[in-house]
Amino acid sequence: MVEERSGPESGSSTGAEGEALALLTAPVVRERADAARNRRRVLAAAEALFAERGVAATTMDDVAAAAGVGKGTLYRRFGDKGGLAAALLSERGRQLQEQMVRGPAPLGPGAPPARRLVAFTEAYLAFQAAHLDLVLMSETATPGGRLRGPAYALWRQHCALLLTEAGAPDPGTRAEALLAALSAEQVRHWLGDGRPLPDLAAATGRLAAALCRP
Repeated sequence: MVEERSGPESGSSTGAEGEALALLTAPVVRERADAARNRRRVLAAAEALFAERGVAATTMDDVAAAAGVGKGTLYRRFGDKGGLAAALLSERGRQLQEQMVRGPAPLGPGAPPARRLVAFTEAYLAFQAAHLDLVLMSETATPGGRLRGPAYALWRQHCALLLTEAGAPDPGTRAEALLAALSAEQVRHWLGDGRPLPDLAAATGRLAAALCRP
């Protein structure tokens, strides 16, 4: 059974925002009431523990105990701490996704594709920096974790479509290269070297603009 999400029909959007909207508003499986309740309790417990102790110092056992669920339930639902971090990030990333698909230009529809890609790059960098420990856990807990999440598919497709609209060759490869430059490990390295976030935003924005050129 699925529940339909409300929102603009994909036919009313074109280009990058139409494709991104199709991913963002895809039907989702409706959870049983007890499963949904346990999920909310787990995510709330994880968020509180991560804020109090840090991601690295919090174990899955800690989260299960704080949420009042069995360890088996926790592992079946989220797999590992990386999966738990990814679930929290999915909740936090929805605001950025909504702005990207339905918000005002230049992050949202209405601006030239190159300008939109620069705006996305700046917003995504800010998101990575604001949730760095969680993003790092979700991207590195298992090999290839950064590339497997549904959010990554949305980011990649959005960037690739903007690059296509800008007339850039090899848009998929360029989209992946841009997102790799904004990975949590890379952002942590830059910030650890003392580079101010505004300077990084300007530099990565210039990179995004350059990728739009033939």
